[in-house]
Amino acid sequence: MAEPVTLKTPVGALRGVGPRVEERLQNLGIRQVRDLLFHLPKRYIDRTRLVPIGSLRPGDSALCQGTVELVQASTGRRRTLLCRISDGTGALTLRFFHFTRAQQLGLQQGMTLRCWSQQLRRVNHTLEMIHPEYWRVETGAETALEQTLTPVYPLTQGLSQFKLRDLTGQALTTLGADATGLSELLPARLLQQYSLLKLEQALRYVHRPPAQADLASLEQGAHPAQQRLAFEELLAQHLSLRQLRKTAQAQASFAIDSNAQGRLSAFLEQLPFTLTRAQQRVLAELRADMLKPAPMLRLLQGDVGSGKTVVAACAALLVINSGYQVALMAPTELLADQHYHNIKQWFSPIDIPVTLLTGKQPRRTREAALAQLDSAQPMVAVGTHALFQEQVAFGNIGLVIIDEQHRFGVDQRLALLEKGANENRQAHQLIMTATPIPRTLAMTLFADLDISTIDQLPPGRQPVKTTVISNARREAVIKRIHEVCKQGRQAYWVCTLIENSEVLQLQAAEDVREYLAEQLTGLTVGLIHGRMKPAEKEAVMADFKAGATDLLVATTVIEVGVDVTNASLMIIENAERLGLSQLHQLRGRVGRGTQASACVLLYQTPLSDNARVRLNRMRETNDGFAIAQSDLELRGPGEILGTKQTGVPELHIADFVRDAHLVPRVQQAADVILSQCPEVVNPLVARWLNTKIDFGKV
Repeated sequence: MAEPVTLKTPVGALRGVGPRVEERLQNLGIRQVRDLLFHLPKRYIDRTRLVPIGSLRPGDSALCQGTVELVQASTGRRRTLLCRISDGTGALTLRFFHFTRAQQLGLQQGMTLRCWSQQLRRVNHTLEMIHPEYWRVETGAETALEQTLTPVYPLTQGLSQFKLRDLTGQALTTLGADATGLSELLPARLLQQYSLLKLEQALRYVHRPPAQADLASLEQGAHPAQQRLAFEELLAQHLSLRQLRKTAQAQASFAIDSNAQGRLSAFLEQLPFTLTRAQQRVLAELRADMLKPAPMLRLLQGDVGSGKTVVAACAALLVINSGYQVALMAPTELLADQHYHNIKQWFSPIDIPVTLLTGKQPRRTREAALAQLDSAQPMVAVGTHALFQEQVAFGNIGLVIIDEQHRFGVDQRLALLEKGANENRQAHQLIMTATPIPRTLAMTLFADLDISTIDQLPPGRQPVKTTVISNARREAVIKRIHEVCKQGRQAYWVCTLIENSEVLQLQAAEDVREYLAEQLTGLTVGLIHGRMKPAEKEAVMADFKAGATDLLVATTVIEVGVDVTNASLMIIENAERLGLSQLHQLRGRVGRGTQASACVLLYQTPLSDNARVRLNRMRETNDGFAIAQSDLELRGPGEILGTKQTGVPELHIADFVRDAHLVPRVQQAADVILSQCPEVVNPLVARWLNTKIDFGKV
């Protein structure tokens, strides 16, 4: 006798699921019957009522019924099958570009068809449905209409909507029959306080909304049933981060020497600039953290040019003065190289060793760096992902600094952090980002971290004036470059990615350099791109910093970290292809001195509505937080943090923008659960996060 199907039964046990369908379901993350319940519709179709053909308009989505008047197949360059139906109120044409002989023969004059299609269109004064769903209705027979809205699910290749609807129907039946069911984990107090539906009630509603459901509310994800599920998912994620923070802070750490402040004061006095009040405030927060017996877990955010690196260097100095090593990991060799040179310049006068470790160093240089790291000598190691490779061993690490943390995958960041574990002691963590993070996103994604913000630019900095110009006015832009460079200043020309190919990108950049060199006679035009060897890139940047190059043509390799104070003009070609955060990062390469600076966004017509909004936003503000909020609303968290990375947890139901209003309630609910019913934390996290819990460890 077969075992009864429960919510924990492998999905392969359901009716109609063979090995091939089971494999395709697993591609969607559906392994158990319960997973089908959390694979929610992305939209809905209303097939609960028939619409008279005569009332249809172009753009409508509708279910209608009519008698076949004509079937005609045309041959020629593009085969087409046309079928005209009418219901006495009007007529419309069903058009098929892909059809079989059997399908053609199955459509006969006089039969009754029921059809559904999205986006009706008008062609030659006739309404048309393109490739509609249709089925035959027996003449005179009463064929029941659907009683609920029809869900449309996210699919993978080889799975149909019909199959997923059938399987979710089976899962809903099991939900009622399984005595263990999906237990309600939220306390009754919270359900009542926030007027939340019960979990089972919410799941049934979103999979099979009644005919009278508010379709607009469902399409927006704002229906109470959807909000109930989003609330629990955000709560599970928040609890996982809170628990992981608690676990991390329970570990011993490397306490810094309270007397290390003296050497830091001497270091600050020999700098050619004074820290801003915001930098001093953040440095005090870092020092207070590292004086505690628990490891520091802090995110340092600040706009481009706000001075995060020198604050990180001060934190590093406190750790080194206490007898420990520091590792600083950067996402690109260009940025790692710049951090290395800056910190070496600052630390050389006070005899603190600084070493560089990247993947493309000569063997002898690399071996010398590895030997230095393996010793217990207090020092700073700056590097790329090469820092976390297996052969790298730290003798006595006390602080891990990760710059532009979202550009590293979870496993990479975790690998470096684990190198900081020594005798059951955990290194302090400082994570830096030049992409300001909106408050609601920070509260959601970084609940395991304390957040420090440098919200002040160094004195004398002037906002960069941004203009948006069509590529048709390219010659005027080139003339402006000539004027700026003749005044002794320098400029960038950034070529954005043309195709997803470094070769094509390189070719485009070389072509632009050659063209600009011809147009700008008397000026020196350089070129930098990602395929150059480290020594070549270093030489190009050294020439540019020294003023030997007037105009630097670059790919987006210069997006982060390049600092040339004499550069006052930035041209970004094909700016409509880039997101707001990336445009803001690129713009931040100028305006780093005291002279007025400008950024020109060159675009190709026609512009999409979304691109027009982005370019206008860049023109309106230099505020990185305002830019970040707009980018979050336009493109989501994976893009605001620079790249769609594994560092951003994928949400099944909740949406970081749409559901931001839930975050304060989620934090309050987490406090209640942790204090009054901590036993439900692990089941809640397991229900929603599964393997994604490792995200919080870093």
